[in-house]
Amino acid sequence: MKKARKRLPASESQASVRKHEEQLPWKKQKLLDIHQALNSDPVDIETLRQAAVSEGGLLTDEIRRKVWPKLLSINVYNLPAKPSKDVREDHKDYRQVVLDVRRSMRRFPRGMRVDEREVLQEQLIDIILDVLRRNPQLHYYQGYHDIVVTFLLVVGEKMTIAIMEKLSNHHLRDFMDPTMDSTKHILNYLMPILERVDRELHDFMIRSEVGTIFALSWLITWYGYVLSDFRHVLRLYDFFLASHPLMAIYFAAVIVLYRQKEVKSSECDMASVHHLLSQMPQDLPYEELIGRAQSLFMSCPPSLLTQSAALQPHNIIAISTFTDFQTSTLRQRPDSVLRQQLENRHENQLALPMSTQPASTNQLIKMAVWGLSATLGAAALAVAQTAMDWAPEFLSQLF
Repeated sequence: MKKARKRLPASESQASVRKHEEQLPWKKQKLLDIHQALNSDPVDIETLRQAAVSEGGLLTDEIRRKVWPKLLSINVYNLPAKPSKDVREDHKDYRQVVLDVRRSMRRFPRGMRVDEREVLQEQLIDIILDVLRRNPQLHYYQGYHDIVVTFLLVVGEKMTIAIMEKLSNHHLRDFMDPTMDSTKHILNYLMPILERVDRELHDFMIRSEVGTIFALSWLITWYGYVLSDFRHVLRLYDFFLASHPLMAIYFAAVIVLYRQKEVKSSECDMASVHHLLSQMPQDLPYEELIGRAQSLFMSCPPSLLTQSAALQPHNIIAISTFTDFQTSTLRQRPDSVLRQQLENRHENQLALPMSTQPASTNQLIKMAVWGLSATLGAAALAVAQTAMDWAPEFLSQLF
């Protein structure tokens, strides 16, 4: 006869759970924290931000597909429709977008089949034009496609439209003005940051007259254009999505600071320094630099830097709207609740029409649903074999 296991008192049981969590490897603990934050009601957005910023970022694309929408306050069960067939008609940016996308082959995974890449490139064109058409106040800039393709490769077409619409009206908004005045103004934060940390480096760069144009492609593509390893790009996107809109320029500053010996050892002229800094090292210590950028932002916030002569008053939309944007992310419901709400709405909408349909019509509807299910199943299998990152798109369609 087996002896009954002795139950621990509730207090001891909770202590045991806490002790077990403390002993978990840090990655498993992070996964647990993210899972709990996603399922809290409301969603624990601060924990998700911390997970995105801290060592390793969001770890996997599967997690990114769940967390990135929450960081931007996007309801995954209320995504925009796919671009219409006429999205390319008479669009003023069509030719430039096509040229940029055609030149973006290196941004796709090595070994991807040509036909798969071409499908994604067509989606990339449609996504960009769709976001621009839906937001006439936005203006396309070269480099925008480098950001869009990063999201497309991870979350699929419909989610990318939602993400880019949100980012384009907030974090990236100032890059999408009719002129580059706001972009230049953001670049002007670089030198005051360097001056506060390393006056010698700052003065050297001023004497060289190198300016800040070397960091333009870093800033407006969130480093997607200059980094060859997609894992490093994703790590930075985790960081930037969870941070202040100006964090990308702080990251530019820590890269220059990290390379200060190389800079000071070069010829003090514009051509030499610009050439050096334009060549982005691919072996940067990203976790260390992310930590330094965070610390730098805390010690030298934008409000402090605006006292610099180079930063005369200028309305940066991303800064002025950031507080409201962050506040909007604090009231989100978990996906399980959003899904149930959607299912309830669908049931209420379908209840009356179905009850009044003739039996023959009901049978036809059932047959159509069975056929559609079979088609989706076949499509899902085909896509899963070649581009597993598209799975969330199928899920959003099914619900």
